[in-house]
Amino acid sequence: MASTKGHGHVIIAEDKYRSHIYGEGEKNTQWRFGGPPNFGVVNKLFEEGRTKEWSKGSLEERVQRLVKTWEMEIFHKTSVHDFKTINPEKFTISLNGRKPLTLGEGMKIGGYNIFLQTSMPESLRAYNPSVETSESSHRIFTTTFPRGFALEILQVYSGPPVIVYKFRHWAFMEGPFKSHAPTGEMVEFYGIGIFTVDESMRVEKVEFFYDADELIGSLIKGPSIDGSEASATSSLGCPFLNKFCTSKI
Repeated sequence: MASTKGHGHVIIAEDKYRSHIYGEGEKNTQWRFGGPPNFGVVNKLFEEGRTKEWSKGSLEERVQRLVKTWEMEIFHKTSVHDFKTINPEKFTISLNGRKPLTLGEGMKIGGYNIFLQTSMPESLRAYNPSVETSESSHRIFTTTFPRGFALEILQVYSGPPVIVYKFRHWAFMEGPFKSHAPTGEMVEFYGIGIFTVDESMRVEKVEFFYDADELIGSLIKGPSIDGSEASATSSLGCPFLNKFCTSKI
């Protein structure tokens, strides 16, 4: 993704599907994992597995870029001043009708934990967001999905200011999940997203609706690595999906 040009300066190509990663506007950005993420691996997974290919400039392509860029910022940027897709004063996010979280509350919870909230008793949780940090959740799911967790927009039902869309997330479970061995199978799930944006296309409100059990059930199918009994029930899933310079969503 990088090439060297003149006087030793490194020129980084823009990501094909996301904005606000490289360039002058990001020279002082505070990155969670030490530097800007590289989405090359998950972009390849996306291109190989997508079911829709939207023409550049279409409403669907613009919504897909917005959602992918928003996910990138939520997972990889640590300062509200660096967010370009979010109106920090008004931003809230809610999952399946739960009480909305402010941007500050979401950043405190961090990472996948924003999307894995649950009221299920802790003894039944295959993944417990109340004990995981942003960093530990990132390690868990990038280990489980070494090729990344791809996202595509399947349909856009309405344009701004209230964008309603259907999405698909998929990955290959080629690494262990907690105490469960990898199956090598593709796992996927579908959901509905609602983004309310301002006149500058900054997101003010996010609502997601999906069946998290659909995903988590696929991740606990493999035999237990440590010999413990597999959990048969979970209310958790993972809608969004490496280390420094590598990203898996």
